[in-house]
Amino acid sequence: MLLALIAVVLLRPWEWEAPWHGEPPGAAWAYVTRAVDGDTIEVRLGGETEDVRYIGVDTPETVKPGTPVQCFGPQAHRFNARLVEGHRVRLVFGVERRDVYGRLLAYVHLGDRFVNAELVRRGLARTLTIPPNDRLAGRFERLQQAAARAGRGLWGGC
Repeated sequence: MLLALIAVVLLRPWEWEAPWHGEPPGAAWAYVTRAVDGDTIEVRLGGETEDVRYIGVDTPETVKPGTPVQCFGPQAHRFNARLVEGHRVRLVFGVERRDVYGRLLAYVHLGDRFVNAELVRRGLARTLTIPPNDRLAGRFERLQQAAARAGRGLWGGC
């Protein structure tokens, strides 16, 4: 009995999915079911399946209809999939919650790793600043400049 109680406290299942209706609060925990591409994931959130587009970054295309696979797109997609698929992530939503395609817009955190920033730092994504979700644009720009100077990822191979 004591072990079961300890397991429940440590795993905190009440944080896995929030029981809200409508738009989620400013931040939430979600389970990543798959990486759609380098900058979009599918998650289970509040009992629903949602697509989440990473704020502030843009990876080369791999699945956009009518668009050929772009240089370093497959590498960005593979990295994103290996990093987040099957994991619980923290989503921090932007001022604007959804894009024109209905996807949630979020900064994505896996433990102490900031996924959006990691993609730019590794040269797997370019910055994409769309107000009003521009709070971290300066940070992303500095990471992009460093990746370009070092020739990392798409900056050295495309």
